[in-house]
Amino acid sequence: MTEAKRLLATLKRLLKSRGYTYRKIASALSLSEPTVKRIFSNGNLSLERLTQLAALANLTIQELVNEAAIDEPHIVHLSLQQEKELASNSILLLVAVCTLNHWSMADVIKTYQISETACLQHLLHLDRLRLIDLLPGNRIRLNVSRDFDWLPEGPIRQLFRQQALGDFVDDGFHAANDSFVFLNGMLAPAAAMQFQAKLRKLKQDFADLHQESLAVPLTQRHGTGLLFAMRVWEPRVFKTLRRK
Repeated sequence: MTEAKRLLATLKRLLKSRGYTYRKIASALSLSEPTVKRIFSNGNLSLERLTQLAALANLTIQELVNEAAIDEPHIVHLSLQQEKELASNSILLLVAVCTLNHWSMADVIKTYQISETACLQHLLHLDRLRLIDLLPGNRIRLNVSRDFDWLPEGPIRQLFRQQALGDFVDDGFHAANDSFVFLNGMLAPAAAMQFQAKLRKLKQDFADLHQESLAVPLTQRHGTGLLFAMRVWEPRVFKTLRRK
């Protein structure tokens, strides 16, 4: 769906909720009813006409854009097949991770040994997977929600456990912004549920800070990994000592 059609679809919904029919819109803008129908069907209109339509809904263009962003369906999880495609191609996965962190195509090419042609091909692949929309000028729009996550037992998490988990936790965590905490205790079921809620809140806080950091230039932002896990657990060496 083009940008114009996306905005018009939102406008159509808002105007309908305010009691506007095609006939009323045509009367308000001194147009014929067929002309109005044609505008909404093919998305061919000027900025001035779009402004007039937005005004009927008591919106500025910026408010309309924001409203359309809310209307846009956002992906929370990819399908198993989509994750398999990403996991099977390390360069495609790299480009996907960069775009999820709001990198531009120019940022990717400047930072990694990927040609412009190859990067464009991978972005088109991500577009086909519906992870992004590749817009004119090779601009990238994400189609994922702010709480997007990989499938719990999917290929990406399996790949992380196999190839990246050791690399992540084996570091000394000595830098100023590093932190490594390991806790062990015995929780009642109600207490465990309460702490799980705190972890979900922490995940949302991390996502919010990531969003706020987009206002800072890319050169001043740093890839940051956060791993937290919680489950009923006893070390294997302890289990072997339990009385049968």
